[in-house]
Amino acid sequence: MMTVPIIIDFEASGFGQGSYPIEVGFSGRHGEGWCSLIRPEPDWTHWDPEAAKVHGIAREILVERGNTAQFVAEQLNFFLGGRTVYTDAWGQDYVWMARLFDAAEIVPKFKLTDLFEIIEDEQMPIWQATKDQISKELCVARHRASSDARVLQLTWLRTFDETRKQTV
Repeated sequence: MMTVPIIIDFEASGFGQGSYPIEVGFSGRHGEGWCSLIRPEPDWTHWDPEAAKVHGIAREILVERGNTAQFVAEQLNFFLGGRTVYTDAWGQDYVWMARLFDAAEIVPKFKLTDLFEIIEDEQMPIWQATKDQISKELCVARHRASSDARVLQLTWLRTFDETRKQTV
């Protein structure tokens, strides 16, 4: 029996060293989503204008409307505790997740794993075209955590289903 993967995505202040998480969102097994802006910690000062162009979130908005690292980490543990959660950018997202949980001074109660561990070879040839089609269908205009997670989840589902049809 197929289990729908839970997909998580982080947006960050930049693409390199010194960057920190500014938003996290996930798409659960039944398509339910959750997302939160993250207020920067006092020592989180790195800000890359190029990254801000991609996610479209101003630092001022994070300071005004973001939740504390502790609140966000506690919520993630509440919703995702005991589960395996997948990301398409494991190397980056793992660092940003660790930075979030370190700031909150708590331990993640879920396992973060690379999405590509559950993508079968047969899914890869149709992956990008399917992802692009789903983004169009959902009218995803902005690069944001919860919508990115949902697009990835639906891409996995659709490509999984397509490969199963070909083998029947």
